Amino acid sequence: MKRIAIALLFVPSLALADGAALFKQNCAPCHGMDGGANTPAGKSTKAKDLRSPAVQKKPDEELANQIRNGKGPMPSFKARFKEAEIGELVAFIRSLPGKGGK
Repeated sequence: MKRIAIALLFVPSLALADGAALFKQNCAPCHGMDGGANTPAGKSTKAKDLRSPAVQKKPDEELANQIRNGKGPMPSFKARFKEAEIGELVAFIRSLPGKGGK
């Protein structure tokens, strides 16, 4: 994970763009593009609001593990994403504005 973080430091806008595309295709159906989980699928599965302090305070590796392995109704994505892509998703989640646009 350290290598991913270092790589993201050098290409943050590229990583965020790639992370946004991955997020839109794979995560937004439940979490919404704003991360608020205010979608029909998000509501029915009780998806987490990714902008919340509870999610944002988690370490990067914990978020990456949840993407890899899934949790509750969230499926595992380890067969779908390379480690660099998981890092891009974590960076995108970190870039989401806080609840209320903060």
